[in-house]
Amino acid sequence: ISYDISNNKLRTSFNRFIRKYGGRLQFSVYEIDNSPTILNNIVTEITTNFEKKFSEEDSILIINLSKNCKITKFGYAKHDDEEMIIV
Repeated sequence: ISYDISNNKLRTSFNRFIRKYGGRLQFSVYEIDNSPTILNNIVTEITTNFEKKFSEEDSILIINLSKNCKITKFGYAKHDDEEMIIV
């Protein structure tokens, strides 16, 4: 999920909402690894509680990736797939 929201208050509210479901990849890009039901719940929440507040300048992108998609990561992002144990 990627978002670009011009209103600071609305952007903060949307950020709090979406980070409950996934990890931040970039400032306004989140990776959500969940079931179709969870994704449907997110879309429903956006439609019912956020969409009417968006201006023509705002955008939300939900990009569905399959298991067959190849994602190459560099820098900090490459560590997201590694299991980490801290003792």
